[in-house]
Amino acid sequence: MKTINYNLKTLFVAAIAVLTISSCTKDDGYVELPVVRSGYYILNEGGFNSNNSSMSYYNLENGSVVNGFFAQKNGRGLGDTGNDAQIYGSKMYIVVNASNTVEIVDAVTLKSIKQLDFKNNGVGRQPRYVVFNKNKAFVSSYDGTVAVIDTASLAIEKYITVGPNPEQMAIANNKIYVANSGGLNYPNYDNTVSVIDLNTLTEIKKIEVVLNPGGVTAAADGRVYVKSTGNYGNIKPSLTIIDSKTDLVKSTKVFSGSGMVINGDKAYFLSGKGIKLYDMKGDSVLKDNIITDVSDEAKITTPSGLTYDFVNKQFFVCDAKNYASNGQVYCFGQDGMLRYKFTAGVIPNSIIFLNK
Repeated sequence: MKTINYNLKTLFVAAIAVLTISSCTKDDGYVELPVVRSGYYILNEGGFNSNNSSMSYYNLENGSVVNGFFAQKNGRGLGDTGNDAQIYGSKMYIVVNASNTVEIVDAVTLKSIKQLDFKNNGVGRQPRYVVFNKNKAFVSSYDGTVAVIDTASLAIEKYITVGPNPEQMAIANNKIYVANSGGLNYPNYDNTVSVIDLNTLTEIKKIEVVLNPGGVTAAADGRVYVKSTGNYGNIKPSLTIIDSKTDLVKSTKVFSGSGMVINGDKAYFLSGKGIKLYDMKGDSVLKDNIITDVSDEAKITTPSGLTYDFVNKQFFVCDAKNYASNGQVYCFGQDGMLRYKFTAGVIPNSIIFLNK
């Protein structure tokens, strides 16, 4: 990855700002420069209790991939079971579930800034996912809490009690929606979504959904989509839509698919070994699989993550293969044809884009 000369960069940005101001009149509108990707990270979960979680980096400028990138930059491994990673500002937050840590790194260099310990009197909280709002990071943990982290001091300020074994979270209408799976309480799964008020940082209610909710995604119009797995028996996987203005359930339907990503009024889910296209206006499936490439090169074995690049308009599917050896990452165009693929680490599950 290229090294940035901050002095030259500062001068360059200042020069551009002067030229922009001098060339604009009061009638000129503000024009935002287009976002350009330099590359992306791949979080490789690794095998549970194998302590082989890792981070890969794909360089879009030359098409090269570096596996074990975090270890190269820090002289140590990432830990056991990397579950989620997100960039916020200049930092990336990496949630490492079985190691009970949240690793905070420089988003460009990947060098560790701080490692937060997620234990309560020596017992691991098992952190799962992270979301952000203003100057706070929120981390769900299997001990039934959501941690509040100050993104300036990088200190944990408090823990908010929610439901059992919370998974993904989404923010809408100044509230956080937390899927309480109860996943460790088989067969007594939970069936609620906790609602956290972002002003008071407290849980204000629980909303009943289908059993074993895990995925939560918020749309631009304020609707919150909750994906429930069910009980693997008579209660089927389902999709519930919540109106975040009223916190009322608008609809619930039997629905298979995972890893929801939104692009405009369309949503995409991992389904089987393909990508399902869903119309959010009509609340209906448009295509069971948008992947049109039928070549052997494009065949996915064990999908373990879905990401959409809004800048380059491409889909990325992570493939865990056999869950033991290195997995692969597939890049598909909007036409459903394979653009390229490469080998990542063990159980790749997330793509995190890095801008220039």
